[in-house]
Amino acid sequence: MSRSPSFSPKTESNTNVDFESVQRWIVAFCIIRFDLEQGQLIEECYPPGCLTPEEELDVAFSSFPDSVSQHHNRSSIHDCMFFFRVQRRGSFHGEEVSSGEKVPKRKNSNEKGRDSKYLYGFVFNRQRHDERLKRGGEQKSVVILSHSPYSSLFKPLLQIMGPLYFDIGRKALDCIAASVSTWASPLPGQLMELPIGNATLKVNLPPVHSLSFDGEVSIEESASSMAPLLPTNQSIPYGLFHDSDVFGIFKGILLQVWLLWELLLVGEPILVIAPTPPQCCEAVASLVSLIAPLFVSVDFRPYFTIHDPYFAHLNSLQEGDTFPPMVLGVTNLFFLKSLRSIPNIVSVGSPAPNSARLPFSSRASTGRISGRPEGFNFPQLNLKKFSPSNLINAVKLRRDGPLCLMTEHKEAVWSGYVPITKPDTSILNRLVDAGLSPRVEESMSVVNNEILRRHFLELTTNFLAPFGPYFRANTPSVGSSPFVDPPPLPAFDADEFLVSLSTRGPGKFLSKRMKSNWLDLYRRFMKGHNFKPWFQRKRAVAEQEQYRLWRQARLNADIQEFINKSSELEIVETFNAIERHLLAEMQQGVDHSKAACLKLKGDLQAVFNVLPKDMQHLLLMNPDRATLLQ
Repeated sequence: MSRSPSFSPKTESNTNVDFESVQRWIVAFCIIRFDLEQGQLIEECYPPGCLTPEEELDVAFSSFPDSVSQHHNRSSIHDCMFFFRVQRRGSFHGEEVSSGEKVPKRKNSNEKGRDSKYLYGFVFNRQRHDERLKRGGEQKSVVILSHSPYSSLFKPLLQIMGPLYFDIGRKALDCIAASVSTWASPLPGQLMELPIGNATLKVNLPPVHSLSFDGEVSIEESASSMAPLLPTNQSIPYGLFHDSDVFGIFKGILLQVWLLWELLLVGEPILVIAPTPPQCCEAVASLVSLIAPLFVSVDFRPYFTIHDPYFAHLNSLQEGDTFPPMVLGVTNLFFLKSLRSIPNIVSVGSPAPNSARLPFSSRASTGRISGRPEGFNFPQLNLKKFSPSNLINAVKLRRDGPLCLMTEHKEAVWSGYVPITKPDTSILNRLVDAGLSPRVEESMSVVNNEILRRHFLELTTNFLAPFGPYFRANTPSVGSSPFVDPPPLPAFDADEFLVSLSTRGPGKFLSKRMKSNWLDLYRRFMKGHNFKPWFQRKRAVAEQEQYRLWRQARLNADIQEFINKSSELEIVETFNAIERHLLAEMQQGVDHSKAACLKLKGDLQAVFNVLPKDMQHLLLMNPDRATLLQ
């Protein structure tokens, strides 16, 4: 059949799957069938009991293209892959499952990178046309559900799992689950080698600063910068969906990519329309990846349908109502009429030609996908010239408006937003025209992706750089006491920031790429949906880093040297400060705090010994303090 040549299932029975280990990565595997009479039906949810009835409906409706393509020959098989993002909702009515299988408890996703508010569904959809079958064909989807947007992992995993399921049936779920249960916990921002059958997936997970935030700063995040230096290794991700094909999906509207970057930066709502689910997913993922390393706070839906429960709210918005900040990827042209209040519309991709099977990469074990789902065959674009006729066509498209897509699909952007960022012609001139050879086109697309991704990473990093002083952790100066509380981070005032920035200027990089009203972009950004969550998270990271630096300084401090040069009043203040830090360490009760407690107890005793006798007696009258000094 269509099993990946780099993978073969193990022959032994996999009966002891550790569901708790599986759910570090995956919520569930679902097999969903489209019945022409009953609609979408979940045939299998593995492990059972992971979804509420409402979530089962959302997943089922999101796992199929809006309509079955009629362009395929009879007796043909058509595969495609895409992904969606839906909100978790509903509640469980009971914990018992009739099958008697062990059901893992639903978690609140405390692990880093897991978002308890949303489910990501990665779909392998197969449409099979056969006159011998009832009603001439069937349609079925294999779905991987996860709390984590690990597209660089789940895409190649789906390339293995999808064909394997259609080859050997339910055994494929047992086989894949057994492999996943052996994986270590996710390490965001790192390269991981994950065994799957006799193959190995080598994947770079997105960094922790791009994943969901629960208010608690992880060690990994506090140890790394959220506005990094420009990378020397392009394979290292600096945000979500680093594997998306930015050039491939946007090469028909390249001059508009800077506008799209700015729209997402300031949190403007965007409707992305494409002929197929794979194309609209790729476009939304590419948009989100453009503003790395900025944490994306706007809601994004790579594949959105009218069955999503949130559609009713969007459809009820009247003219003049503010559309919520979100990015919607759709294929159903009905949205053009129902969501008239959305101010920015992007049309990408090309209608799918007649096509057979989804090609599967022999390199699937590396985590890179060379074969693409149907719908990614974009027309060639001459990057050397932008002719007057192209300009005339663009004016005509703007005049006709997005409803012209009802009669013919065209790649275009409709927006009333006036951008401040100018297209960088030096970047456009560096892009390589692939020519007609598919092999050359694929390799050149990789080169062009790296050029675009590096440029927008540099653009975003330079734009965020002026906020840097507000996230700068203070370190104890030489000769000062590390036992006192560190000074607070600089207070942020938007008006003062803008005045100061206006005086300094935007810097050489931005001044070449923005109009004279560049300061307005900062105003828009600070009023937008992305700023506050990003700023608060950066502050939390800076405060955590500052705490770590001062704690380490206390542990390295020579208390005797400090006592020798301190006045009696400073010694008393140091005693109180050490006592406060010691109590805080004792409350943590973790292994790394034990050594700190021993060090601080020794320091507390040393300071106590040099205090006047009457003060020592007074301090020992407190029984809790006396216990610390034993």
